[in-house]
Amino acid sequence: MDACLPRSQPPLRLGALLAAVLLAAVAVAGCGTTESIRITPQPGATGSALPPSTATPEPSPSPAFPVSLTDDEGTEVEIPAEPQQIVSLTPASTEILFALGVGDRIVGRVEDITIFPPEAGPIPEVAGFGTVNIEAIVGLEPDLVIAGGNFFTPPEGIERLRSVGIPVLVVYAPDVETVFADIELTGRATGRAAEAVALAESLRAEFDAVAAATADLERPRVFYELDATGAIYGPADDSFLAEMIALAGGDPITTGSPDAFEIPLERLIEADPEVVLLGDAAYGVTAEAVAARAGWNVMTAVRDGAIRPTEDVIITRPGPRLGDGLRSLALAIHPDLDLPAEGGG
Repeated sequence: MDACLPRSQPPLRLGALLAAVLLAAVAVAGCGTTESIRITPQPGATGSALPPSTATPEPSPSPAFPVSLTDDEGTEVEIPAEPQQIVSLTPASTEILFALGVGDRIVGRVEDITIFPPEAGPIPEVAGFGTVNIEAIVGLEPDLVIAGGNFFTPPEGIERLRSVGIPVLVVYAPDVETVFADIELTGRATGRAAEAVALAESLRAEFDAVAAATADLERPRVFYELDATGAIYGPADDSFLAEMIALAGGDPITTGSPDAFEIPLERLIEADPEVVLLGDAAYGVTAEAVAARAGWNVMTAVRDGAIRPTEDVIITRPGPRLGDGLRSLALAIHPDLDLPAEGGG
């Protein structure tokens, strides 16, 4: 999962990106230099209404620069000229930059085991989850760094980059509306304001179409399993993921806390999910394995066989594929749902 879940995001199985979460409290190996900063990652929830663009448009002078923008932490960020060398420190930002047609300007990016689009693969990794290689980033001479808030990018790293004069824009989307706002913010920061508005509007149309399709349906109680390694993890109260489930036509079962993603088995049994969605399906978790867990057999979802895998990254990553994520989530909750064609048509 990506950097948009509250700080209580649970640890994931080793090697997992989550994201789509946005989502990882397991520390990943750093970039291997003495100039790296590492902190224990804090939870950060977690795709494409429009396909990412890999075009390389001709650069043109932008009257929008210099520009002063307020990032998601309330910091005023001065960007003197249209950025031509960008470092992306969240997977969602990488996807957004490609979708806006400036993926060719990314000179460094965060580690991402579910890299998208594939064209981003060769870009050098200069950060991990909760780590940032200051020396490598400074050496790339970027004129813009887009970092993750809520400790996804270590605050010490952000301050050090700013201290050497590099503009750092911090993004963090705790809810769906901020996802749209961050797309537009990224567009203004990179000279692609019009493209960003168009992308955000396209995503809103996708969301509106799904909301209309689920408006009159019964809303089953839904538990979205993020992980069950050692403990059971699901959506926190009022979290990005809980909002996505509600938008998809479900009644989200949450942990009972806005700050904790761990849910006791007793609370889950009492909530009695009618549908269990496996965000951890990509890591080998199956419906059969869930049904065989001690104590789970009393749940309606288990008795009815309503345990279904999901494609977690597009559901939890706050980027341009989030419309696809909402559609897939709605179909996982309501398998017989008749959704309009993609794009709201």
